[in-house]
Amino acid sequence: MDLQFKRLSEISSADIIELNNNPDVLRHMPLGRPDFDEAKCSAWVAEKESQWLLNGYGPWAFWVNQKFAGWGGLQQEQGDADLALVLHPDYWGLGKAIFDEIVRRAFQEMGLGSVTVLLAPSRTRIKGILRIGFRRDGEVEVDGIRFARYRLLASTRACIQRR
Repeated sequence: MDLQFKRLSEISSADIIELNNNPDVLRHMPLGRPDFDEAKCSAWVAEKESQWLLNGYGPWAFWVNQKFAGWGGLQQEQGDADLALVLHPDYWGLGKAIFDEIVRRAFQEMGLGSVTVLLAPSRTRIKGILRIGFRRDGEVEVDGIRFARYRLLASTRACIQRR
């Protein structure tokens, strides 16, 4: 697999719009709406790109074998580097490999001490994130929706990788 991380500003708005309006994807994105159009896409990309300047990290676009597969990475959320991963259904089986690269960059290149993930209460299948080292770390509210927050410490990740 040829995996590349690119900036969202390098991706065609048509590809981003198609992904962010995909009904299968929207089922897992409680903050998403099926009316993501050109104007919303332009503002969304600008906001995501600004995170790189503000925080030193932000989301990427993922290319797999020269095709847009999705977006994700790290976003500032209530003082934490929150990890997001949104893939087109054709690429759902590649989430672990992409996650591993995001976390490697977060801990080894950016020197972050932890990352979080926010899961909607409807996400009841969490054994996978617990197995890779995330631990429950409270709840947060984003745009009126409550999420369970899970945290992965860099030290925990290092211990798991040594096993």
